[in-house]
Amino acid sequence: METQEEKIEKYARMAAPAVVAVGLGGAGCNVITWVKEKGIVGGKLVAVNTDATHLRITKADRRILIGEKLTRGLGSGGYPEVGEKALYETANEVVHELSRANIVFMVAGLGGGTGTGAIVGLADVLRKKCAGSPTSPLIVGVVTLPFEVETARMAAAKRGLNRLKAVCDTVVVIDNNRLVKVAGNLPFREALGVANTTVGKFVKGVTETITTASLINMDYADLKAIMSDSGLASIGIGEGSGETRVEQAVEKALNGRLLDIEDVTKAKGLLIHVSGGEDLTLSEVNRAAEIMKRSLPPNAKIIWGARVDAELQGAVSVMAVVTGVESAFLRKNEKRLGPIKFHR
Repeated sequence: METQEEKIEKYARMAAPAVVAVGLGGAGCNVITWVKEKGIVGGKLVAVNTDATHLRITKADRRILIGEKLTRGLGSGGYPEVGEKALYETANEVVHELSRANIVFMVAGLGGGTGTGAIVGLADVLRKKCAGSPTSPLIVGVVTLPFEVETARMAAAKRGLNRLKAVCDTVVVIDNNRLVKVAGNLPFREALGVANTTVGKFVKGVTETITTASLINMDYADLKAIMSDSGLASIGIGEGSGETRVEQAVEKALNGRLLDIEDVTKAKGLLIHVSGGEDLTLSEVNRAAEIMKRSLPPNAKIIWGARVDAELQGAVSVMAVVTGVESAFLRKNEKRLGPIKFHR
């Protein structure tokens, strides 16, 4: 007969959510490499690409070349329809890696070929496979948008995002154009890295706070409640130091959101993740949540978690994810380029 301790241990193992992060295409695989190099506890990292050369240098727990017959490892040529067909060709192998997952983070850069096509294809496959199942995983897309000057990529990104909204529980969107405001003074390479780092911190932070012992754990059921059928989500990350470090971090997280939100008062929920060194206090974590919820409607659901990070000694990092929002990006009319005039 099982003792209570044995029973608790058994059910704790059964209840622990399995998290898999899948990077699709070049940008998605770059994020997976970033997370792998930083290290992650409680999550599996899978890299998926049509480009064998890029996949070879990607760091992940599992790497999968998709569309071998279709593209012969040479990439999708920037065509989303090729990326989607490549995913369908190798869908069984990819889905096998996700078969036991409770949470699937799908990471990609929209606007290109493999990422835009494969992420929509994978979400579609998972949704159909798990339709009606009480154990269907939470499917979260985490995507970046191209710069506005990339006209063709922007149009492809808009089509991809509209399709992705229909097959994911929620889609966390990072608009590279917002980097001009958040990281405009950084060197070009570093500024582009802000988006990858933000996505990586989101995946790593949420995964570890759900699956491992933390200062304040996030509950899987609460995460599912806040992200199921929630449409688009915006993310912001800020850091602070000194006596007002919490206020600094919250202000940066709110003002540095990497998606243009039309009306934050219509948001469905808020996920708050606070990280700090050994000197992080419970009152600081509570203060961060109190400040953040002031800008949301009173019926918005709020979940929060906190972890101790030795690298943040003396500092505090706050990540805010607002779900159920509308973005001006999808309402913008596509710009047409007219003749270029030069003035002497």
